[in-house]
Amino acid sequence: MAKRDTAVYSRQAKFVRGLLFVFMLVVALLTLYPIIYVFFGSFKENKELLVGGVNIFPETFVIQNYIDAWEQADFATYTKNSFFLGITIMLFSLILSSMAGYVFARKKFRGKELIYGLFVAFMFINVGSVSLRPLFELAIGLHMNTSLWSVVLISAGGGQATSIFLVRGYMNTIPKELDEAAKIDGCTFFQTFYMILLPVLKPILATVALLSFRGGWNEYILPLVFTMTTPEQRPLTVGVNMLKNAGDGAAAWNIMFAGATIAIVPMLLIYICSSRYFIEGLTAGAVKG
Repeated sequence: MAKRDTAVYSRQAKFVRGLLFVFMLVVALLTLYPIIYVFFGSFKENKELLVGGVNIFPETFVIQNYIDAWEQADFATYTKNSFFLGITIMLFSLILSSMAGYVFARKKFRGKELIYGLFVAFMFINVGSVSLRPLFELAIGLHMNTSLWSVVLISAGGGQATSIFLVRGYMNTIPKELDEAAKIDGCTFFQTFYMILLPVLKPILATVALLSFRGGWNEYILPLVFTMTTPEQRPLTVGVNMLKNAGDGAAAWNIMFAGATIAIVPMLLIYICSSRYFIEGLTAGAVKG
């Protein structure tokens, strides 16, 4: 009887694992399909893209699309601007989220839970389109409406809810005995942070760094608005979209797809090199909140 129950349970477990595998395969295909479509579309002629069809592979591979995209867009300048946005937003995010997460996890003060609750609530609220006009008018008042620093400050200052949530959750997994030992040795609250706990936070900070860099690299609406009069400050996301108008009358989707493929490569390489730290920090930081 016990052997029969074990066999039935084994078959059910295999069936569940099979369903889970199929489900994950479908999700992976749905996630990868846009990237695959853009990649192979970058080798097609524009008329082939405009006609459409079910064939994802090009009839003939047109390398000229990449040459046209590189020559018609100032990719060197756009890439430099994208790296500036990604790196500066990442640095600001690391500083702000690590310190805020430490304070929310270790410091006791009046209204802490209310403030933290508001931060978490804004993880689920997108006020970008609502706040864009007042932010732009504020930048005009500060004479920063033609500078990428406005994009950096807005993105780094307004998008830290998720990072703070992750850092605080990871901080709660660190024994408080470390803080107490540091306090006995004469460390102040801030010294305990940067001398004792900051080195322990490396996995979650790697996650925050990757997420914030990706956010800065992929930012589109803010750079589009703030670089309307300064084309030389456009990042890749804005510059690549401008390639759509490179055709004669019809939208040049093939050239834009080629530019988009070039723009995707750095982000993919960064993720491939740091994926282990990203997953480690993300799972560890989600244990406690």
